[in-house]
Parts: sequence; structure tokens; C-alpha cells
Amino acid sequence: MDRLNYNGKIFSLYEYQTEEEFEKTIVEHSTDIFGTKSIYIDVKKRIGEDNILSIPDGYLIDFSFENDPRLYIIENELEYHDPYKHIGQQLLKFAISYKASGRKIKSFLLDNILNYDNKKGIIESGFNKAGYRNIDAFLEDLIFERPVACIVIIDQINDDLTNVLNQLTMKTDILEFQTYVCNNEHIHKFTPFQQELLPITESEESDVKVEDLDTIVVPAKEEGFNEVFLGQNCWYAIRISSSMIDRIKYIAGYQSAPVSAITYYAEVDRIEKHKPTGKYIVYFKGPAKKIGPIKLTDKKRAPYSTRYTTFNKLMKAKTISEVF
Repeated sequence: MDRLNYNGKIFSLYEYQTEEEFEKTIVEHSTDIFGTKSIYIDVKKRIGEDNILSIPDGYLIDFSFENDPRLYIIENELEYHDPYKHIGQQLLKFAISYKASGRKIKSFLLDNILNYDNKKGIIESGFNKAGYRNIDAFLEDLIFERPVACIVIIDQINDDLTNVLNQLTMKTDILEFQTYVCNNEHIHKFTPFQQELLPITESEESDVKVEDLDTIVVPAKEEGFNEVFLGQNCWYAIRISSSMIDRIKYIAGYQSAPVSAITYYAEVDRIEKHKPTGKYIVYFKGPAKKIGPIKLTDKKRAPYSTRYTTFNKLMKAKTISEVF
């Protein structure tokens, strides 16, 4: 069993006995998981026709992209549930019944929002910034004019689950959420929604808007970089939020020590799911081109994980700190 050592105490992995218990914890920590620019709507209503009825665990309205808000269906799951018969079927039902149930979804989302002043204020601020004239027009566009997307929150990601989700055409994000306990103390370990965007969305000093992001910077070791990035004109396996898939136009490679610099970039041709990892593979339009090198001068700014920037900033940068 997994354990964590924190402040001299040993915390053991807690096994949730029911989905209801797990879901209650998710709702309680929804702001931590999804960020302050999202609203978690804990409402369960049947959607679809009699033969394909489904009940989503909740909905998320996300304003991370100020000019492009998104609606997500939430599915809270436990790892022991059959990913094929249970999770896969449920998500497929969501995808099929979502548009047909649009009026019903709009009605109960509106009722829920209007009954909670804290949600209403955030929603109103969000749709005003996005240019909608009122909440009715906002929900109408969100539900009927945009493709459905889903977020699966699970206590442990496994290969079977990623394999099932790779078969779906619906855009899906997977978040892992685990709880560790020591006596009556609890520690929650989780992957924040759109974690790679947090350095920008949570920064008060950033001079970049999330909507302007079009370039992904990936860290790489020398052997893999030469073999794949330069040799195969692609890069994998990258964790990318579904909301960024259509926005990425360029990719840049940061070579770790001893190079410690961004040395090549390429224009993106397409991004596909990298089976069976649940991550993505980015294909280039042609061979990567040399740049810089854009050297690391401050170790705190090293991109040890995937980061985003704009192509304009990348091309002007002389150091890594000027890229992000």
C-alpha cells in the first residue's frame, strides 16, 4: 500500500468504499481541483431518451479562457469499477444523449446558478467578459454551439481506463485524486485541472493571456531528443489538456543538462492520442528548425515539465526566463 511521509508522520492510502463517499470529497475540494476560474455544479439529473439514459455526476463551467468559456460533464469514478462496462458505457451515453437533452440541461443549470448567489456572481462576471449579453445567451451557446467534453476524476488511473477513453471521440481529461490518512488527519494528492496552465492563470505578473498561448515547450534528454524530436519529426507522450489541443501551433524542445537550453522548434501538423498512454503525440509539419540556443540562466525557471508560451515570445527570447 502506498504511503506518504509528511511532518514526521506516515500517511497510508485511503480506499474509498463507495462512489458517493469519493464524490462528496471531490465536491468539498472542487475549488482546489478546478481552480478559482471554474464553477463546479453538483447536480444530478437524468439526460437522454429511455434507451440511453445517463446521469452525470456534475458539470463544470470553466472560464480559464476568458473569451472561450467551456462546459464539461463530470464523472467521478473508483478504480475498481469496470472501465469497459461501467465507465466506457456511461461516457458513450453522455456523448450520444448530450445534445438531445440540451434544453433539459440548460434548464437545471440555470436553476442551480440562480439559486446560489456566489455562483451567479462568478458566472455573470465570466459571461460579461466573454461578450455574452445575458446568462441565457451564454448557456445557449455553451450547450448547443460547442462540442461536449468530459472530465473523469478517479482514485487511480489504470491502462484499461486510458484504453477505453482512447476509443472515444469525445474530448476527455483524466484527473487522479487520492486521499492518505494518519489517525484523523487527511492529505489529498491530486492533479489539478489544466495544471500546465496554472503558472499563467494564477500569476499576477504574467504578461501573457491564456487565449494567446500557441506554443508548447517540452523537456527532453539528449538521446530521446535526437532520436525522436529530430529523427522522427514528432514528440510523445505529452500530457495536454483537451482545451489546448486545437490551440497549439508550434512545439519547442528544451534539452536538459548539460545543454540546458531550448535549441529547436517546429510547426505542428497535428496532435493525436498516443495509445495506450492516454497522453498525446505531436506530429511536425517538417524537420525541426534551430533556434537560439535560448539558455537557462535561472534554475528556478527550468521547464522540467510541459509549459506553454506564445510563438512571438519564443522567437524574441534570449533566455528561458524571457520565454515564460
